[in-house]
Amino acid sequence: MQEAVTVNPAVRVRRVKAADLPHVIALDTRVTKIAKAEYWNGIFSRYGKQRSDERFFLIAEGRVGQSAASFMGFIIGEIRAWEFGSSPCGWVFALSVEPKMRLHGIGSALLEAISAEFRKAGVSKMRTMVAREAHLPMLFFRSEGMMAGPYIQLEKELD
Repeated sequence: MQEAVTVNPAVRVRRVKAADLPHVIALDTRVTKIAKAEYWNGIFSRYGKQRSDERFFLIAEGRVGQSAASFMGFIIGEIRAWEFGSSPCGWVFALSVEPKMRLHGIGSALLEAISAEFRKAGVSKMRTMVAREAHLPMLFFRSEGMMAGPYIQLEKELD
């Protein structure tokens, strides 16, 4: 794992530790307005402890301006292979940055760090999903060079 990311020298990206989990849970609760500690404990078990060569749960920490060094955000993804005939690729399924620390390159540092992990694992594409009405994440991912891919998401209500 690349320890430092050059997008912003004040930001350090590293693998998650158990001590980071309360910060992840608190940030997610503030952003989504839904407390789901059990979910995040399960994610930590699967992505923070197992198969670390193809699953990545990364934390950004550092300082911006006068703030003390601290937790800044997280990103989670994995290598997925051969779903519906697609070649192996990196999937990002969670990315969150402390709202007061946005626009300081933290999201970019996290995305670059997980991109480096995906490349190191031998994949050359990265995918994610964004809700149509989620304008901020859409703008962020597009600013990072991501665009619509060859697949269309389909869904159906289950009675």
